[in-house]
Amino acid sequence: MAARRPGSSTPRWLPHSMLLILAVLFAASPAARALRFDLESGHTKCISDEIKVDSMAVGKYKVVGPDGSSPDAPLPESHRISLRVTSPYGNSMHYSENVQSGHFAFTATEAGDYLACFWAPDHKPPVTVTFEFDWKSGVTAKDWPNVAKKGQVDMMEIELKKLEDAIKNIHEEMFYLREREEEMQNMNKQTNSRMGWLGFLSLGICLSVAGLQLWHLKTFFERKKLM
Repeated sequence: MAARRPGSSTPRWLPHSMLLILAVLFAASPAARALRFDLESGHTKCISDEIKVDSMAVGKYKVVGPDGSSPDAPLPESHRISLRVTSPYGNSMHYSENVQSGHFAFTATEAGDYLACFWAPDHKPPVTVTFEFDWKSGVTAKDWPNVAKKGQVDMMEIELKKLEDAIKNIHEEMFYLREREEEMQNMNKQTNSRMGWLGFLSLGICLSVAGLQLWHLKTFFERKKLM
């Protein structure tokens, strides 16, 4: 989780009571379950997640057996996947090839959309590989049971810690969104300014071409003694 900025305060447009309500709802929400995807052999499927700088991200994935098979039955060799997780600037954060399960964890060093791309090797005849993927980031990525076990704290204290982290996360998210809004506004201003200069340049080129055409016609008529 990103460190709080020194001297920062809650935005005026989001009261403290609203932060507390959002944090309670966030902490009381049930844990997200792993998502299940179908992937055809020879194809690629990508999932993205927007992560802030210094936020923790963890992920787990595993191939699920074909429909009707026993959970304990060994998976066929055709049911394997490869995964590459890349940062917004294309840096590789995790890579695994031809596996049936795995996990990853990293701390984000770049802000933006992180991309997790799965692909299955070609197989004849084609097969459909089903896999589960659980990707968490920020406050949801923290292993709260392990924190409670190591710190020897009771359930009430761990719930309060969850609320505190949720409030911090919402507080930092508001500032992050404000920064993104300022960046977009600056980008719009720069784009409008460039479009204005481009319009003036286009007008100047059109006037220059029109002047050259008039000069050419005048010269042509003078040679033909039509003027």
